[in-house]
Amino acid sequence: MNFKEKLSRGEFLITSEMGPDKGVSIQRLLTNAQLLKGRVDAFNITDLQSSVMRLGSLAASFLLKDKGFEPIYQLTCRDRNRLALQSDLLSAAALGIQNVLILTGDHPSLGDHPQAKAVFDLDSVQLLQVAKKLESGQDMQGNKLSGESPKFCLGAVVNPGADPLEPQIIKMEKKLEAGADFFQTQVVYDLKTFEKFLFLTKHLKAPIIPGIILLKSASMARYINKHVPGVFINDILIKEMEEAKDKVATSIEIASRFIKQIKSSCQGIHIIPVGWDKIVPSVLDAAGL
Repeated sequence: MNFKEKLSRGEFLITSEMGPDKGVSIQRLLTNAQLLKGRVDAFNITDLQSSVMRLGSLAASFLLKDKGFEPIYQLTCRDRNRLALQSDLLSAAALGIQNVLILTGDHPSLGDHPQAKAVFDLDSVQLLQVAKKLESGQDMQGNKLSGESPKFCLGAVVNPGADPLEPQIIKMEKKLEAGADFFQTQVVYDLKTFEKFLFLTKHLKAPIIPGIILLKSASMARYINKHVPGVFINDILIKEMEEAKDKVATSIEIASRFIKQIKSSCQGIHIIPVGWDKIVPSVLDAAGL
């Protein structure tokens, strides 16, 4: 049973994020994926995350799929115009990649090529609409596609900690109307914030998979608080990391504890290991997953 089938059946889904390297090798991705085989339903393959030039998410997604792993191909609006975005969606379908997470993308000024020109020809809502139109057998201009139409499982993102939250909910409604099948969230580590978000979006009845990042240090948590909009890691957790004699064990404890608190109210967990893929099984074990 694939990711889309599990999603439609309402099963609890576990996804893990992996970023391709700045080079042509995917050996690290394959090694990390093997560690999680049978424990994770799909792997999110990032699309030049943080606007840093790397191996492309489409190639990495295909190479992982070729080895028997199910990818979620991330596609951002940042680097491509509408021609290239549609072409990449068709390419993904031709390669047997069904799961696509559509994002706007970080601005290039934040990455390692700050002089790069941002494209943003379409936004994430428009690109979802385009993907649905491709499924109907037409491009966004209404031109007929040849042969079989592509079929996707379309994901979108939402930030439960945004302030104000109302614009996020409005955009979430638009993304659902445009064709989103599920949502993965920005990192959440505040229970009250997440519960408020769930309450305000319960009318949407959308599958929501919250993001959990593995904290490596107190300084990492402070950096996230300062630089990642809508993400708040409270002082209690920061103190736990600061006083930890074993930071790996403490990170596992914090992540698994939070997963236990929220897993009954959502349709999955999206883990962001930031290089700690090898401890993800321990997090899942500790969380009872």
